[in-house]
Amino acid sequence: MLKKNLLFAVLLFTVITILAACGGNSSEDSKAVSGPAASDGEARTLRISLGLNDQHPLYKSSEKFKEIVESQTDSLKVEIYHSGQIADDRSAIEMLQFGTLDITIPSSAPFVPFVPEYGVFDLPFTLTDTEMVDAVLQGEFGDMLASKAESQGVVQLAWWENGFRQLTNNSKPISKLEDLDGLKIRVMENETHIASWKALGANPTPMAFTELFTAMQQKTVDGQENPYPSILLEKYPEVQKYLTETNHVYSPFLFLFSKKIWEELTPEHQEIIRNAAVEAGEYNRDLTRQTSEEALEELKTQMEFTEISDEELGKFKEAVKPVIDKYKSQIGTEVVDQYLAEIEKHSKE
Repeated sequence: MLKKNLLFAVLLFTVITILAACGGNSSEDSKAVSGPAASDGEARTLRISLGLNDQHPLYKSSEKFKEIVESQTDSLKVEIYHSGQIADDRSAIEMLQFGTLDITIPSSAPFVPFVPEYGVFDLPFTLTDTEMVDAVLQGEFGDMLASKAESQGVVQLAWWENGFRQLTNNSKPISKLEDLDGLKIRVMENETHIASWKALGANPTPMAFTELFTAMQQKTVDGQENPYPSILLEKYPEVQKYLTETNHVYSPFLFLFSKKIWEELTPEHQEIIRNAAVEAGEYNRDLTRQTSEEALEELKTQMEFTEISDEELGKFKEAVKPVIDKYKSQIGTEVVDQYLAEIEKHSKE
């Protein structure tokens, strides 16, 4: 009997000890993993993926963002990856959706498959100068459009600037509409851009930006279209002879943040990041416009430059009118009407 009682006591003590240990661990784990105070002070590194190189205003503006953020908190660090080192624009956006990347800053065109309303910027020959750009994007219309990004798992924190797109090629000077007939031009993977160049008589060829230089070098395409800083900094004069000022499309950059990661941040960190994105965006616009003027002057020394007359430019605009009509409903009739109304309003000021 004594042995049985002793055995029972030992077993009972063992069970109580195990239960107490499990209960204690559970409480500690809960505090370590889910306690809000634990995550507030955690150090976090924000990774930015850029498609352009480290000499472009986009990279320098990203450095400005990094400087602002890191000057305001020790718990946020920023790493910048240029030249598509992490991913191309579309893949980077998808990574934001999954929460495997923090930030990317693409042109608006790669974002159109995610939010069709951003296609307003692909409508050719609509925004015509920087004053109009600022009035449209920094006002109610820009705020309304940016709010639509969250439906796709990303948060747009600011409008940055890529600039007005210009045409280069290695075949002939382009001074009139007929000069574009059959010209094989690399374009972004965007339906409106493709349709616009077809309407102008060219042969548009969509491909990733990272493949473009090689394609021109190997004469897979005759030419391409990009803002002046990109043309210069990507060294396109090495494989392109002719430059034509067309200003056919204005491309904004979108400062996009992963919504999944955004919602993990404290309100304090969100405020620091949002304010830094806006402040760096102002720096970006000034730098991009200055760099664009300087790039054009340099490009004129390396390429044969052509300006299209107002009369000929009118023919370009007339040729693409059916494209605007065709894609209006696809983009969103209400958004396009609002966009064009804003442009009309500011063109009269």
